[in-house]
Amino acid sequence: MRLKTNKRLARRNRQITNYLFFGTFAALILGFIIINASLFTTDVPDTLTLIAQSAILPVAFVLTVVSVRMTNLWARRPRPEDAIAGGLKGLSNKSVLYNYYHFPARHVLICPQGVFAITTRWHDQRFTYRKGKFRSHKNILSKFFSAIRFDGVGNPLRDAEFAGARVQRKIDGVADDVPVQSLVVFIDPSAEIEFEDEPSLPVLYADSKKSPNLKDFMRDKKRELDETVGDSKARNASLMPLTDEQIEIFEAATT
Repeated sequence: MRLKTNKRLARRNRQITNYLFFGTFAALILGFIIINASLFTTDVPDTLTLIAQSAILPVAFVLTVVSVRMTNLWARRPRPEDAIAGGLKGLSNKSVLYNYYHFPARHVLICPQGVFAITTRWHDQRFTYRKGKFRSHKNILSKFFSAIRFDGVGNPLRDAEFAGARVQRKIDGVADDVPVQSLVVFIDPSAEIEFEDEPSLPVLYADSKKSPNLKDFMRDKKRELDETVGDSKARNASLMPLTDEQIEIFEAATT
């Protein structure tokens, strides 16, 4: 499988994550000094000091939230592109995985099994899927901190549908009648999902030791393909939803 990653974007955002991390600490320390400065002096704080005292905590809070979100998306391990590539190990060498080119679809896979827009979740918690929602099993305090950091699991199915629709429009500009399937993939090996209802889209693990996982999903897709076109290794090796020329056009227009 060929990997095509927007390394420039990933590297830049990881650098920004580092800057935000240190900037957050600096803001918190500065805020502590500014807010408590009046304790060490008898002077009445002037207007500028009062404004600084009022503004520093909201600024520090915003920096904290942005830093945490950037860390989860760009610096947290396992990195999505690595986890997905590991989960797809053994896929046809004609396949190509695009990382960070087709937002909101952060990962797009073109392989003999089809075209897939992959939405990932980094969360390492235990969830129950029921009535279209993922409910975490964290305690009240953990849920509170997740809420103020805006790092809950959200609605991955809705995000995946939106991402798939965006990729579909791009594919439609290259080829007719090539459907894009949306997938949700949890990349952390510690993630656990209990399915009480059937999700509207495939929800998979990147870890092949868990079920349902990305590797088995692609294997089942290949089995369906074999039943449709005949179990011919030579034929399946060359079978792709897009021709080489169409893939080149797609890359030129979107990467």
